[in-house]
Amino acid sequence: MAVDPRITAVTCVKNEGPFLLEWIAYHQLVGVTDFLFYSNDCDDGTDDLLDALAARGIVQHLPNPAEGRNYQMEALRDAKLQPVVAQADWVWVADVDEFPNIHVGNHRFADLIEACGDPQAISLNFQFFANDGVDTYEDAPVIGQFRRSHNPDLWCGEAAIEVKSLVRNDFPLQYYGAHRPFAKPKGKAKVVWTDGSGRAVPHKFLVAANPRRIRRFPAAGARDFATLNHYALRSLDSYLVKNDRGDVNRENRAFDDTYWRERNDPAWEDASIMRHLPDVRARMDALKAEGEIGALHDASVAAHRAKRDALMQQPAYREMADQLRAASLLPPQEEAMLRKLGLWEEVA
Repeated sequence: MAVDPRITAVTCVKNEGPFLLEWIAYHQLVGVTDFLFYSNDCDDGTDDLLDALAARGIVQHLPNPAEGRNYQMEALRDAKLQPVVAQADWVWVADVDEFPNIHVGNHRFADLIEACGDPQAISLNFQFFANDGVDTYEDAPVIGQFRRSHNPDLWCGEAAIEVKSLVRNDFPLQYYGAHRPFAKPKGKAKVVWTDGSGRAVPHKFLVAANPRRIRRFPAAGARDFATLNHYALRSLDSYLVKNDRGDVNRENRAFDDTYWRERNDPAWEDASIMRHLPDVRARMDALKAEGEIGALHDASVAAHRAKRDALMQQPAYREMADQLRAASLLPPQEEAMLRKLGLWEEVA
């Protein structure tokens, strides 16, 4: 049986309060032992909830040290110096909408590490889960609400799909990137680094030689042991709130639906991660029962809904919602290809 190592998850958040407990509960289930959260500019109670979790030793929470807008990279530079990272056996850098779906053994990181032969790094390809017509935000686990995605071997006509990475403490680390570690020049030739099937990652990816392949490689055949489920859209309500979080000034500017369309391809059904739902719900309930954590979670949910309601009072956001509901389910790149081939009228 695989032995659970000490694994620290590092993530950056802004206004993710309603989704924190699910992400923590899920990652505890798959073997994460420690959490380091960096937060910035939150107004939905995210920082209050993280402080309460930190007071009980469930996570560590720090303000993002970024002085400019490069929040993630500055946080990762700081994280490397934190004992919870430096003393871990493995480090997992991911976002709160990303869930490692491990297919082997007991579906834990330890089983993935064993299946891959205990390498120094493992990179998992994204599988982007579509909104699939879900308009309304629900205070329920995200992994139970969305089951459709693009063909996991192809995304927007590309064979290479982005990754996130699990990094062992003896990796010859120069610095952590958001998607993959970067090795010191003298360590590149010796590093043992696999994909989610235990195969060596492509050499050009390993050495970061090709700018188009620095954080991606072909997903076909790379997901036998694990996939990274990415719920970048969630409900339409939550996507509107996320959009406002990232860009609060939309006056006199057209909305670009490219990001949504690229990730809202429902061609494939995959409900395998839902095997964890009963345990995730139970762990979330246990977390909510810790002092004021349940009340703080509820407050962040209320803030999320209130932000949604405020946005929908604005004509620009009502138009945005209508545009997204009406958007083609084909990614823009695939639609362009069909138009070029003269086949668009047959599909439209």
